[in-house]
Amino acid sequence: MTPPQPVETIPAPATRLVTRLDRVPGLSPEDRRRIAPVAKRFRFQAPSYYLSRIRWDDPADPLRRIVVPDPGEDDAAGRLDPSNERANTVLPGLQHKYRDTVVVLLTDRCAGLCRYCFRKRLFMQDERECLQDVGAAVAYVARHPEVTDVLLTGGDPLTLPTERLAAAALAFASVPHVRTIRLGSKTPAYNPPRVLEDPAVPDLVRALRARGKAVALMSHFDHPAELGPEARRCIAAFQEAGAQVFNQCPLVRGVNDDPSVLAELYRELVGLGVTPYYLFQMRPAVGNRVYAVPIVEGWQILSRARRRLSGLARRVRYAMSHSTGKVEILGVDDRSIYARYHRARAPEDEDRVLVLPRDDRALWLDELWHQEEPPEDDAAAA
Repeated sequence: MTPPQPVETIPAPATRLVTRLDRVPGLSPEDRRRIAPVAKRFRFQAPSYYLSRIRWDDPADPLRRIVVPDPGEDDAAGRLDPSNERANTVLPGLQHKYRDTVVVLLTDRCAGLCRYCFRKRLFMQDERECLQDVGAAVAYVARHPEVTDVLLTGGDPLTLPTERLAAAALAFASVPHVRTIRLGSKTPAYNPPRVLEDPAVPDLVRALRARGKAVALMSHFDHPAELGPEARRCIAAFQEAGAQVFNQCPLVRGVNDDPSVLAELYRELVGLGVTPYYLFQMRPAVGNRVYAVPIVEGWQILSRARRRLSGLARRVRYAMSHSTGKVEILGVDDRSIYARYHRARAPEDEDRVLVLPRDDRALWLDELWHQEEPPEDDAAAA
């Protein structure tokens, strides 16, 4: 694929963050006027590297869609905590939802702010949810021998100084029963020079591997246009240091809601040695409805994309990160939507199959849950 050629290159270091709309030369005064109210509610932030890759002469450019506010975000529908993460929080910044995995919110900072973020509450409130005490979190993991995987996320852990990231990662790696350290990050898409210019990042991967731990980079590429030369070198840097690389992203209206786009994304990723992992249904976070694709349409898009792909690229799972677990959409027919708990918060739900009434307008599991009461945690979060 030929990377998009920017109409206007932003003359700034690749690592500079742009947080003001009037510093984005590709936006017209009318653009800024239209989106200013939304940017006050959900702030704008993007690396100059990423902005320089946007084709500003195309109002439908997918990278523009990912970071530039949309007036539709003013829709009041949605929740601040759509998957009820609060119910799984055992310490500030530490979540334990699935038996073998803990999620660590290492920071509330990101390289850029995705307009459809499901944790936008981290950027809207004064109360910080990120980890305050690494020692207490490591002690919790040490007391729970069933925990084998630690996911370092946020925010984006690769926005931290590498010394701080390394200290936390190595501390969790010191627990004998922890086998895998995962890094959840969109930095390889948003700002790959951050990794390419810092040899301490691949050195951290090597240090974790030397301690016998598997390292997984959970990358976040939404569209093949994000896979520019720097991003490809960033992926290779992690792989050469010994990390496995996976990709997970949401299905986003106006970005990747097209079978040909998804097929190209997965084909390119597999060609780089990246495993397609999850295609997420858009979580019903506040302001996100304008980016959401109905479940039935999403299944049809992914199904048509898969028909163009080899087996290696078909490993992606279409899933909802619901309060009760990761619900994988398995298929759709004229009457029903078929789903299964790929991961479940309650042990009795593991691998449970759901046969749900087909509703072509439904955006989330609760809209299909007509035969029984909605799950208690989601009802409480509404």
